[in-house]
Amino acid sequence: MSYEKVAQVNTEKIIGTKQVLKAIKNGHAKEVIIASDADLHLTSRVSQTATEHSVPISYVDSMKELGKACGIDVGAATVVIKQ
Repeated sequence: MSYEKVAQVNTEKIIGTKQVLKAIKNGHAKEVIIASDADLHLTSRVSQTATEHSVPISYVDSMKELGKACGIDVGAATVVIKQ
């Protein structure tokens, strides 16, 4: 489900943990998508920050598939759909 949601969003997404954290803190995040196979050290900060800012979180199975849904050739651990 979330792969399709990410793929349908054209310019309104942010890819990468640092940028995702910044978007959440600045109030630009509508939803956070996290790959379950990503490094827990990275994703735990994102999920904690999203929870603190009341941003919904969705989980997907694969970084590779999440990256493909974003239109990039590498895996993506975290993605934000902007408001």
